Amino acid sequence: MTGFFLWADQMINNLNTGESVLPSGNVRAYRRRTEIKRIKPLLCLLLMALCVLSTSSFAAQCLYVSSYHAGYEWNDGIERGIESTLEDKCELDKFYMDTKRNTSPEFAQKKAKAAKEYIEKTSPDVVIACDDNASKYLVKPYYKDAALPFAFCGINWTVEEYGYPYSNVTGMIEVAPILPLLKLIQDVIEDPVEGIYLSADVLTEHKDYERYRRSYEAQGVTLHGKFVNTLDDWKREYIDAQRYDFIVLNNNSGIHDWNKLDAKDVALKHSKTLTVTNYDWMMPYSMLAMTKLPEEQGEWAAQIALAIIDGQAPVNIPVIVNRRWNIYVNPNLVERSKIRIPAHIMHKAIKIEN
Repeated sequence: MTGFFLWADQMINNLNTGESVLPSGNVRAYRRRTEIKRIKPLLCLLLMALCVLSTSSFAAQCLYVSSYHAGYEWNDGIERGIESTLEDKCELDKFYMDTKRNTSPEFAQKKAKAAKEYIEKTSPDVVIACDDNASKYLVKPYYKDAALPFAFCGINWTVEEYGYPYSNVTGMIEVAPILPLLKLIQDVIEDPVEGIYLSADVLTEHKDYERYRRSYEAQGVTLHGKFVNTLDDWKREYIDAQRYDFIVLNNNSGIHDWNKLDAKDVALKHSKTLTVTNYDWMMPYSMLAMTKLPEEQGEWAAQIALAIIDGQAPVNIPVIVNRRWNIYVNPNLVERSKIRIPAHIMHKAIKIEN
């Protein structure tokens, strides 16, 4: 690359001094100077274009490997954070493992192998691995302490299962505001003792539930888990859960026949007990939410990628957890349920119209 720029510089210097840049031959000096004047502007433009093309071909290459699929709302937010941070700084490529809609280990292993082959084919400078399955099936088996650097994000609660950090891997852990959410519940419901955790029947939701259950149990609150695969099962459990002190409505992703209008209709007709969630897209069916910001995960992973490109070693960048939350309220559901939300919560919460 350096040789190319030295050659270009010499060519322009030759033009400026009137020396021949064409093969020498029996040509009069006058004709040579005339031809040089004619081709000089064109040659300069050509050299500039070649410089631009050569520079762009050596731009840093970043690959985003998502455990899930494009269109999954949480990961779309992570992707927005990555794109906004890397814009004009790194060429971003994407690979989707699609393991939210295809939950078998065999499918995940197959997609991880395909991701590995894609990495070998495209040779990115750094890889951003999003959510647990990318780490479980791709990074840990194939790239532990390898030369290729990785930045992870979206891993729920702990990285113990993967043994992070590696010499080539660091990132941000995704932690839900479990105890702050319980404090929110206790601000609304006096002395709650028993609740339901209702969610899709997928690996990450079972993992989340165990964290909730243990944390709430330590505070003297019992939390039962209900995991469903269909909208009909969700509706049945939602209606049955009205007899508890509160309902934690976690993720609907993984319920393949989900219908927003049907679910919202059930919530409007049957909500009597307090419903809370950690996801803003569950707000049409929930009264209150305390949510993580997916963009925070993407922004941090992208900042790590840029630091690595600038020469930082991943091992020198600490693993951290997310630190930002939003509070939402659904006034329509609150009004229908006759539940009173304290003024200090209503004042700072983002209002969602049902």
